[in-house]
Amino acid sequence: MYNFRTDLANERRDIYKKANKVENEIDGIDSQMQDVDENLKIERVFITNENGEKAIGKPKGIYVTIDIKNLKIARDEEIQKASDVLTEELGKILDKHVTRKDEMLVVGLGNVYVTPDSLGPKVINEIDITRHIIKYMPEYLDENTRNVCAIAPGVLGTTGMETLEILKGVVDNVKPKVVIVIDSLASRSIERISSTLQISDTGIVPGAGVGNARAELSETTLGIPVIALRNSNSCRTCNFSI
Repeated sequence: MYNFRTDLANERRDIYKKANKVENEIDGIDSQMQDVDENLKIERVFITNENGEKAIGKPKGIYVTIDIKNLKIARDEEIQKASDVLTEELGKILDKHVTRKDEMLVVGLGNVYVTPDSLGPKVINEIDITRHIIKYMPEYLDENTRNVCAIAPGVLGTTGMETLEILKGVVDNVKPKVVIVIDSLASRSIERISSTLQISDTGIVPGAGVGNARAELSETTLGIPVIALRNSNSCRTCNFSI
Protein backbone atom coordinates (compact mmCIF):
# COMPACT_ATOMS: atom_id res chain seq x y z
CA MET A 1 0.00 0.00 0.00
CA TYR A 2 1.30 3.45 -0.93
CA ASN A 3 1.66 6.14 1.71
CA PHE A 4 -0.81 8.38 -0.08
CA ARG A 5 -0.92 11.04 2.66
CA THR A 6 -4.25 12.32 1.36
CA ASP A 7 -7.94 11.56 1.91
CA LEU A 8 -9.00 12.58 -1.61
CA ALA A 9 -9.83 9.69 -3.95
CA ASN A 10 -8.84 11.63 -7.09
CA GLU A 11 -5.44 12.54 -5.62
CA ARG A 12 -4.84 8.92 -4.65
CA ARG A 13 -5.76 7.80 -8.17
CA ASP A 14 -3.33 10.29 -9.70
CA ILE A 15 -0.52 9.21 -7.35
CA TYR A 16 -1.06 5.56 -8.26
CA LYS A 17 -1.13 6.28 -12.00
CA LYS A 18 2.05 8.32 -11.85
CA ALA A 19 3.91 5.75 -9.74
CA ASN A 20 2.89 2.89 -12.05
CA LYS A 21 3.14 4.86 -15.31
CA VAL A 22 -0.54 4.19 -16.08
CA GLU A 23 -1.79 6.40 -18.92
CA ASN A 24 -5.41 5.26 -19.12
CA GLU A 25 -7.86 4.70 -16.27
CA ILE A 26 -7.04 2.11 -13.59
CA ASP A 27 -8.95 -1.17 -13.80
CA GLY A 28 -11.80 -0.88 -11.31
CA ILE A 29 -11.92 2.94 -11.38
CA ASP A 30 -14.02 5.21 -13.59
CA SER A 31 -13.94 9.01 -13.59
CA GLN A 32 -16.08 11.90 -14.79
CA MET A 33 -15.05 15.56 -15.04
CA GLN A 34 -17.49 18.48 -15.18
CA ASP A 35 -16.58 22.15 -15.41
CA VAL A 36 -19.53 24.08 -14.00
CA ASP A 37 -17.77 27.38 -14.72
CA GLU A 38 -14.24 28.77 -14.66
CA ASN A 39 -14.13 28.65 -10.84
CA LEU A 40 -16.14 25.53 -10.09
CA LYS A 41 -15.23 21.98 -11.09
CA ILE A 42 -16.69 18.58 -10.20
CA GLU A 43 -14.81 15.30 -10.46
CA ARG A 44 -16.56 12.00 -9.77
CA VAL A 45 -14.51 8.88 -9.05
CA PHE A 46 -16.28 5.52 -9.06
CA ILE A 47 -14.46 2.55 -7.52
CA THR A 48 -16.18 -0.49 -8.98
CA ASN A 49 -14.24 -3.58 -7.96
CA GLU A 50 -11.60 -5.04 -5.66
CA ASN A 51 -8.73 -4.07 -7.95
CA GLY A 52 -9.76 -0.42 -7.73
CA GLU A 53 -9.98 -0.74 -3.95
CA LYS A 54 -6.48 -2.17 -3.69
CA ALA A 55 -4.99 0.36 -6.10
CA ILE A 56 -5.89 3.49 -4.12
CA GLY A 57 -6.80 2.09 -0.72
CA LYS A 58 -10.43 3.19 -0.75
CA PRO A 59 -13.56 1.00 -0.57
CA LYS A 60 -15.95 0.58 -3.50
CA GLY A 61 -18.33 3.46 -3.94
CA ILE A 62 -18.79 7.01 -5.19
CA TYR A 63 -16.39 9.88 -4.45
CA VAL A 64 -17.40 13.34 -5.64
CA THR A 65 -14.81 16.11 -5.39
CA ILE A 66 -15.93 19.72 -5.75
CA ASP A 67 -13.16 22.26 -6.34
CA ILE A 68 -14.04 25.91 -5.78
CA LYS A 69 -11.37 28.40 -6.83
CA ASN A 70 -11.00 31.65 -4.91
CA LEU A 71 -13.66 30.65 -2.39
CA LYS A 72 -12.05 32.77 0.31
CA ILE A 73 -12.69 35.92 -1.77
CA ALA A 74 -15.85 34.75 -3.54
CA ARG A 75 -18.88 36.99 -3.91
CA ASP A 76 -22.23 36.03 -2.38
CA GLU A 77 -23.63 34.78 -5.68
CA GLU A 78 -20.56 32.57 -6.24
CA ILE A 79 -20.89 31.10 -2.76
CA GLN A 80 -24.57 30.42 -3.40
CA LYS A 81 -23.77 28.69 -6.68
CA ALA A 82 -21.21 26.45 -4.95
CA SER A 83 -23.80 25.70 -2.26
CA ASP A 84 -26.36 24.72 -4.92
CA VAL A 85 -23.85 22.37 -6.58
CA LEU A 86 -23.03 20.74 -3.24
CA THR A 87 -26.74 20.35 -2.45
CA GLU A 88 -27.40 18.72 -5.81
CA GLU A 89 -24.47 16.28 -5.56
CA LEU A 90 -25.33 15.32 -1.98
CA GLY A 91 -28.97 14.86 -2.96
CA LYS A 92 -28.01 12.47 -5.77
CA ILE A 93 -26.06 10.26 -3.37
CA LEU A 94 -28.79 10.37 -0.72
CA ASP A 95 -31.39 9.32 -3.31
CA LYS A 96 -29.36 6.17 -4.01
CA HIS A 97 -29.75 5.04 -0.41
CA VAL A 98 -32.89 6.54 1.19
CA THR A 99 -36.18 8.26 0.40
CA ARG A 100 -36.91 11.89 1.23
CA LYS A 101 -39.13 10.82 4.14
CA ASP A 102 -36.45 8.70 5.82
CA GLU A 103 -34.89 9.98 9.00
CA MET A 104 -31.23 10.98 8.84
CA LEU A 105 -28.62 11.55 11.50
CA VAL A 106 -25.98 14.23 10.85
CA VAL A 107 -22.74 13.80 12.79
CA GLY A 108 -20.20 16.58 13.23
CA LEU A 109 -16.83 14.96 13.86
CA GLY A 110 -13.88 16.74 15.40
CA ASN A 111 -12.72 18.87 18.29
CA VAL A 112 -14.45 22.25 18.45
CA TYR A 113 -11.50 23.68 20.39
CA VAL A 114 -8.90 22.87 17.70
CA THR A 115 -9.34 25.06 14.62
CA PRO A 116 -8.24 22.54 11.90
CA ASP A 117 -10.51 19.91 13.45
CA SER A 118 -13.54 22.06 14.32
CA LEU A 119 -15.51 21.94 11.06
CA GLY A 120 -17.90 19.15 12.05
CA PRO A 121 -19.08 20.56 15.41
CA LYS A 122 -19.43 24.07 13.96
CA VAL A 123 -21.55 22.87 11.04
CA ILE A 124 -23.91 21.09 13.44
CA ASN A 125 -24.78 24.48 14.99
CA GLU A 126 -25.92 25.74 11.56
CA ILE A 127 -28.18 22.81 10.62
CA ASP A 128 -31.97 23.04 10.69
CA ILE A 129 -32.97 20.23 13.06
CA THR A 130 -36.47 18.97 12.29
CA ARG A 131 -36.95 15.54 13.92
CA HIS A 132 -38.65 16.88 17.05
CA ILE A 133 -40.82 19.31 15.08
CA ILE A 134 -41.98 16.58 12.69
CA LYS A 135 -42.78 14.39 15.69
CA TYR A 136 -44.63 16.94 17.83
CA MET A 137 -45.68 19.84 15.55
CA PRO A 138 -45.72 18.57 11.93
CA GLU A 139 -48.30 21.19 10.91
CA TYR A 140 -45.59 23.87 11.08
CA LEU A 141 -43.38 22.27 8.44
CA ASP A 142 -43.66 21.71 4.70
CA GLU A 143 -44.60 18.13 3.94
CA ASN A 144 -41.35 17.68 1.96
CA THR A 145 -39.12 18.69 4.86
CA ARG A 146 -36.44 16.11 5.58
CA ASN A 147 -36.38 14.45 9.00
CA VAL A 148 -33.04 15.52 10.49
CA CYS A 149 -31.39 15.04 13.87
CA ALA A 150 -27.77 15.78 14.70
CA ILE A 151 -24.96 15.24 17.18
CA ALA A 152 -21.38 16.41 17.73
CA PRO A 153 -19.91 13.48 19.70
CA GLY A 154 -16.54 15.08 20.49
CA VAL A 155 -13.23 13.22 20.33
CA LEU A 156 -11.67 10.36 22.24
CA GLY A 157 -9.29 12.68 24.08
CA THR A 158 -12.13 14.65 25.70
CA THR A 159 -14.85 11.98 26.05
CA GLY A 160 -12.85 8.81 26.68
CA MET A 161 -15.12 7.06 24.18
CA GLU A 162 -14.58 6.08 20.57
CA THR A 163 -16.93 7.92 18.21
CA LEU A 164 -18.16 4.54 16.96
CA GLU A 165 -19.20 3.56 20.49
CA ILE A 166 -21.26 6.75 20.87
CA LEU A 167 -22.86 6.51 17.44
CA LYS A 168 -23.81 2.87 17.86
CA GLY A 169 -25.84 3.85 20.92
CA VAL A 170 -27.48 6.75 19.08
CA VAL A 171 -28.28 4.67 15.97
CA ASP A 172 -29.70 1.80 18.02
CA ASN A 173 -32.08 4.14 19.86
CA VAL A 174 -32.97 6.77 17.24
CA LYS A 175 -32.97 4.30 14.31
CA PRO A 176 -32.15 6.67 11.42
CA LYS A 177 -31.97 5.27 7.90
CA VAL A 178 -28.72 7.03 6.99
CA VAL A 179 -25.83 8.82 8.70
CA ILE A 180 -24.17 11.91 7.19
CA VAL A 181 -20.74 12.47 8.68
CA ILE A 182 -19.16 15.93 8.42
CA ASP A 183 -15.41 16.14 8.95
CA SER A 184 -12.17 17.73 7.82
CA LEU A 185 -9.86 16.00 5.36
CA ALA A 186 -6.21 16.17 4.42
CA SER A 187 -5.02 16.81 0.86
CA ARG A 188 -1.61 16.99 -0.80
CA SER A 189 -2.02 20.49 -2.20
CA ILE A 190 -2.06 23.76 -0.28
CA GLU A 191 -4.31 25.24 -3.00
CA ARG A 192 -7.09 22.89 -1.88
CA ILE A 193 -7.28 24.26 1.66
CA SER A 194 -10.80 25.60 2.30
CA SER A 195 -11.53 25.18 -1.43
CA THR A 196 -12.17 21.46 -1.90
CA LEU A 197 -15.07 19.28 -0.75
CA GLN A 198 -15.43 15.52 -1.09
CA ILE A 199 -18.68 13.58 -0.76
CA SER A 200 -18.60 9.78 -0.59
CA ASP A 201 -21.01 6.99 0.27
CA THR A 202 -18.43 4.64 1.80
CA GLY A 203 -18.18 5.97 5.33
CA ILE A 204 -15.04 7.28 6.98
CA VAL A 205 -12.07 6.35 9.14
CA PRO A 206 -11.69 9.44 11.37
CA GLY A 207 -8.13 10.72 11.64
CA ALA A 208 -6.75 8.49 8.88
CA GLY A 209 -5.49 11.41 6.80
CA VAL A 210 -3.28 12.66 9.64
CA GLY A 211 -2.02 9.28 10.81
CA ASN A 212 -4.36 8.96 13.81
CA ALA A 213 -6.91 6.47 12.52
CA ARG A 214 -9.86 5.68 14.80
CA ALA A 215 -12.62 3.08 14.48
CA GLU A 216 -14.31 3.00 11.07
CA LEU A 217 -17.74 4.57 10.63
CA SER A 218 -19.46 2.72 7.80
CA GLU A 219 -22.44 0.58 6.89
CA THR A 220 -20.42 -2.40 8.08
CA THR A 221 -20.02 -1.02 11.61
CA LEU A 222 -23.28 0.95 12.00
CA GLY A 223 -25.65 -1.18 9.91
CA ILE A 224 -26.93 1.73 7.78
CA PRO A 225 -25.41 3.75 4.91
CA VAL A 226 -22.83 6.34 5.99
CA ILE A 227 -22.26 9.32 3.70
CA ALA A 228 -19.18 11.45 4.38
CA LEU A 229 -19.07 15.17 3.58
CA ARG A 230 -15.57 16.51 4.09
CA ASN A 231 -13.73 19.79 3.54
CA SER A 232 -9.99 20.12 2.99
CA ASN A 233 -8.38 22.25 5.67
CA SER A 234 -4.96 20.65 5.98
CA CYS A 235 -2.11 19.83 3.63
CA ARG A 236 -0.10 16.68 4.40
CA THR A 237 2.65 17.48 1.90
CA CYS A 238 3.47 20.86 3.43
CA ASN A 239 2.27 19.95 6.97
CA PHE A 240 0.07 23.04 7.01
CA SER A 241 -3.45 23.51 8.28
CA ILE A 242 -5.93 26.21 9.24
